[in-house]
Amino acid sequence: MVYRNHNNLDLVNLVQNQKIEDHLASLQYARMIQKALLPEPEIMKGLFKDYFVLFLPRDIVSGDFYYVFSRNQYICVAAGDCTGHGVPGALLSILGISFLNDILQLKSDPKANRILNLMREKVMKALHQTGEKAETKDSIDIGLCIVDPANGKLQFSGANRPLIRMRQGVLSEFKPDKMTIGVAPLREQPFTNQVLDIMPGDTFYLYSDGFSDQFGEISDKKFKQKQLKKLIESMSGLSMSRQKSFLKETFYQWKGNCQQIDDVLIFGFQI
Repeated sequence: MVYRNHNNLDLVNLVQNQKIEDHLASLQYARMIQKALLPEPEIMKGLFKDYFVLFLPRDIVSGDFYYVFSRNQYICVAAGDCTGHGVPGALLSILGISFLNDILQLKSDPKANRILNLMREKVMKALHQTGEKAETKDSIDIGLCIVDPANGKLQFSGANRPLIRMRQGVLSEFKPDKMTIGVAPLREQPFTNQVLDIMPGDTFYLYSDGFSDQFGEISDKKFKQKQLKKLIESMSGLSMSRQKSFLKETFYQWKGNCQQIDDVLIFGFQI
């Protein structure tokens, strides 16, 4: 017969529970720090005609981030997707936000592709990446826009993340470069800059791959990019707040009881 010492078991459970509580408290504090680096809603309201941010971290903290910076007549808008999720992804997102701040503070006439080129240099230097196989492969995929409302122009440059524009019910997709921010490719190329005209009523979308990569409970398949574009097309004419609700409802209906596999970010804005 085995006799259990209930006092010892209670003590072990108490210690384990305390460790879990301490871990959760640390994550909550990390979320507060990450949230403090994201743009304030009041600032964004003053910069856009209208906007929404659908931001659904898989864990308490997120590897996805959104970014807004305004200086002179320019507005920088970005949505980033860092390697991984949770704490590692969140740390990389904080690094990305800090580097964007550093670059844009020095640029009086910013170019979207130059910002990504400089950001890549900074990330590779910070993570000591030279392209060796044994190195860390952490990186940031990002779509970045520089908006000049006074002249009706928008620059776009993307590292593996596209830009979508809805104009009078017609969807246009602007492709990114198939390169990431970090990890030196075999042949490093500068990012390209696409310059678009802005018309009244245009709506733009930057997003991570979390929504399209989510598996559905019923189909056991990914939502996919093609279906996401059809979803955005179907929302044309809805208010931005209603679009956000529609996207959120669709995501949770699709996911059902499946586990969320990645952070989700969709940033819609009108100039």
